[in-house]
Parts: sequence; C-alpha cells; structure tokens
Amino acid sequence: MADNNSEKSFPVSWDQFHRDCRALTWRLNEVGPFHAVVAITRGGLVPAAIVARELGLRVIDTVCVASYDHDKQGDLQVLKGVSEKVAKLGGGTGKGLLIVDDLVDTGKTGRLVRAMMPDAHFAAVYAKPKGRPLVDTYITEVSQDTWIHFPWDTALSYQPPLHGGR
Repeated sequence: MADNNSEKSFPVSWDQFHRDCRALTWRLNEVGPFHAVVAITRGGLVPAAIVARELGLRVIDTVCVASYDHDKQGDLQVLKGVSEKVAKLGGGTGKGLLIVDDLVDTGKTGRLVRAMMPDAHFAAVYAKPKGRPLVDTYITEVSQDTWIHFPWDTALSYQPPLHGGR
C-alpha cells in the first residue's frame, strides 16, 4: 500500500454511505433470498445492519478479522469465526449466506472469509481492483491508490483547498 501522502482521498458522508448501502441492497434483492447476513468486522457492521434491515433479515452474525493497524495493512488474524448455528444455515459451505463488508481492498481478508464459506454470496459497498474479483456484488469501484475515509472514522473539520492555499 502506498503511503497516505501519495494516495487519493475519497471521503464518504453518512448520507452517501447509506445511499450506497441501499443501492447494494437493491442488487442483492435480485440474487437472494438469504438465510442470514455475516458481517466482516469491523467495517462490515454498518452496511450489514442496513442491508439486513432492507432485506428483512433478522439473523446477523460476524466474522472478526483484523487486517489493518490504523492505516497500514498487516497480517490477518481471525478473532472469531461464524457461529455454529449460522454455519448450519449455510450447510457448512455458506450456501444461502450473505457476507457483507464495507470495502474489498487487496483481497486478503476476502480470500480468507471466502475460504470459510465458499458458497456464500459476498457483497461489498466499495471495491478496489485487486479485491474486486472476490466479491459477487459491489456498488462503487475506486482505484487501488484511493484511501476511503468512512464516516465513522472522520469528523467535520476545515480542509484546505487541493492547490495548498487557503
């Protein structure tokens, strides 16, 4: 991953993120039905809640994977797998389960979760080129050198103009 000074910045507001999650749900509605939603934490929690609401799904589980240390991608750690009850809903292979994440970046996390549930439908709100082949459904593709600033990671503050002046 490039250092943050050479990356493109893509700030996403709460309103935009909600619209993008609802657009994702419209696409998912055509490929369901699903037995349950599995959110990849932490980034997948918010979109999973919106998608589950819109699809009328009440069973939501998590796969907890740590891959970022603030702004640098590191080694993957599976902190929690999907529950036995949800795994049974997916027949042990993930069939009929919907995996949701905010972003698929390099694909490292996606490959790990895909291996856990190979037959699940994998959806992400945003996708970068290296990770895009791992997801079945996404809304917006951004370049690999783009850093997405999600609304839960940001606060309102003055931003200087791109040309560097005030």
